[in-house]
Amino acid sequence: MSNINEYKDIVAFHPGYYIADIIEDMEISQAEFAVRMGTTAKTLSQLLNGQANISNDLAKKLSVMLGTSVEVWQNLQNTYDRKLIEIQQAEDVDAQADLAREIDYKYFVDVVGLPKARSINDKVANLCKFFAVSNLRNMLNPDFLVNFRASSSCNSEKNIINSRAWIQTAINVSKNIETLPYNAKKLKGYLPELRGMTVKKPEDFLPRMREIFAECGIAFVLLPHLKNSGVNGAVKWMSQDRVMLAMNNRGIYADKFWFSLFHEIKHVLQQKIKTIFVSSTVEEMIDINNSLELDADKFATNYLIPPADYKRLNPSRYTSDDEIVEFARTIGIHPGIVAGRLQHEGIIAQNRCAKLKGKYAIEIKHIV
Repeated sequence: MSNINEYKDIVAFHPGYYIADIIEDMEISQAEFAVRMGTTAKTLSQLLNGQANISNDLAKKLSVMLGTSVEVWQNLQNTYDRKLIEIQQAEDVDAQADLAREIDYKYFVDVVGLPKARSINDKVANLCKFFAVSNLRNMLNPDFLVNFRASSSCNSEKNIINSRAWIQTAINVSKNIETLPYNAKKLKGYLPELRGMTVKKPEDFLPRMREIFAECGIAFVLLPHLKNSGVNGAVKWMSQDRVMLAMNNRGIYADKFWFSLFHEIKHVLQQKIKTIFVSSTVEEMIDINNSLELDADKFATNYLIPPADYKRLNPSRYTSDDEIVEFARTIGIHPGIVAGRLQHEGIIAQNRCAKLKGKYAIEIKHIV
């Protein structure tokens, strides 16, 4: 081991470096210096080679022997230790640089107000602080945040880091949302009103939706899509009395938005406090607990369009747009939800009902 450590323009001199110079100036052997100092040859050798640090006892002996203060040697050791940390930090930042480049930093500037950064080092530092991690690579750890396994189509570091970055962003944003203690009974009581919002515009239903969720103990977070994340929504219990429900605004058609919302609501009602549920693009992520996912899908499907009503519609490929609109009106939901279900079940073609689907334009500015 050397008594000089260098990385780029950072140099750390171990106290042994200076002791070696002193021995040379005294024109004596290391063995004699060890005897005069009152230590072993082995200890001195380790000190000279940067393998041992200056202890308080060694600092005292050196100060008496050489006529210096104890603080001189303690300061040399402290300076060396600080420089080593600086070197390690620089090495860590460089090791994270490639991973940081996989993240759309501008997203975090625009959405959560991170400072603009000129260098990759600044980006790494700002992202680590925002995500509350010592190293961005920690977010690739299987135990970080999410209880899901990725399929082969999204097993890349790019997808994993961005998925977890989006979820952590939602968690950070949720901390600024005030809520009452969680109340499942109250949430169930609001479900009809939430379903009735499907026929309204986002600017009308979103404020009221946030009020309802906050009253029920749910911090509702609506974020822009983060490139390469593949995440549409997530549910995470922050405590026994508080849960986060997060969704993104990527390509929000009415059917997708409302199905996703009621799917996440069911995850809240399942109240699996130690599980983070992640909803994602089709076939990109597979939840470990498939039964809970299927239960959430069934709930969203049947609550939005009750089975008895759907049976009455008796849909086929010949079901017209007018019939879809009329049916939706009679059960009080957006016609795009009906059209989306018929498309999902393969009853009508995907290129039909474009005008009925209804695409929401939800602009999200700085939110923290």
